[in-house]
Amino acid sequence: MNLKVLLPFRVFAEEAGVARIVAEGRAGSFGLLPRRLDCVAALVPGILIYEREAGGEVYLAVDAGVLVKSGPDVLVSVRNAIVGTDLGQLEAAVAQEFLVLGEQERVVRSVMAKMESEFIQRLGRLHHA
Repeated sequence: MNLKVLLPFRVFAEEAGVARIVAEGRAGSFGLLPRRLDCVAALVPGILIYEREAGGEVYLAVDAGVLVKSGPDVLVSVRNAIVGTDLGQLEAAVAQEFLVLGEQERVVRSVMAKMESEFIQRLGRLHHA
């Protein structure tokens, strides 16, 4: 199979010669083999595993997204992904990524709250003028 993992602004990974894929959907984990019928599945945040025909598994921590299998091509579109060769390394990378994203989210929320407050104050001044 040919696997392509897409993020919103770039191609994260392209791999030819994939023997099997295991992903997590809303109903639980499911596997894809080369001769499986075409399908579409909603992915939940979790671990996507694929095995190369040449050997070796690759682990991807993925955010929510969609998986589409059409013939030999498997397209995975997710908001974020992190690659790892072992689950321990991947767990540490995901934890660090969430810490960074969490801090950025707090900053953005703070800025948005200030903007909303200023907007309401200005709107109040215009209404009383």
